[in-house]
Amino acid sequence: MINDQEVFSSPLFLLAADRLRAHTLPSTCLLCGLDGPIVLKYGAKQVVGDILLVRPQVLHEVIIEGRARILNLNGLQFPYDSDLAIQLTNTNYEIAIDALWGDESSILELRAKLGYRQVKCPTDIAQIITHLSDEPMFRMSQQELAIRLNRERTQALKYFKASTGMTFRGLKLWLAIQSAAHQLLTGDLVRNAALDNGFADTAHFTRSFRTALGITPSEAIAGYHLAMNLSSR
Repeated sequence: MINDQEVFSSPLFLLAADRLRAHTLPSTCLLCGLDGPIVLKYGAKQVVGDILLVRPQVLHEVIIEGRARILNLNGLQFPYDSDLAIQLTNTNYEIAIDALWGDESSILELRAKLGYRQVKCPTDIAQIITHLSDEPMFRMSQQELAIRLNRERTQALKYFKASTGMTFRGLKLWLAIQSAAHQLLTGDLVRNAALDNGFADTAHFTRSFRTALGITPSEAIAGYHLAMNLSSR
């Protein structure tokens, strides 16, 4: 087994927006409102707090009305019973504050505390995830996955989901979205970020981005620059 903290990334984003439209996060996520509480809504339910840990794969919308920091805790199973989100408290709250400001040791500590019950990622799966993360353009097929895992295709796909909490296709797409988002925030064009990370075209990338994050790539870029400008004042 390999330590999950060595396999899964925890990308951090800064954003300014009124809200994130209905979307389904692929991974467990930490949200922090910098100008007021964050509101998560799912049907008639809602959760309000300054720092929220959000359950993945649940359709929801987010009301921000200002700046927010977003820390995606890839590969971390949601450790609570809540079917939407919880407000972090006490020690976890304090660690989350430092994690949300990019302190690597705090990110690792938070992942360890929240994932203490989680079964470690098997070595064969970890090697595949590392390969996919390092090479966004690499298009590993289901058949190649089966060969690498020395299993029949259907069994390989089931094993992958049981080990990661995500489907093989879903994880590949999520890694591509995050890689493209990082490329955008370094100043590249949407079209380049889309093609460099395996999307068919800009429209395909925009749809995938909006489904996962509730905003378009262009809105994310504008929100990032606005948040940076407000933070520097």
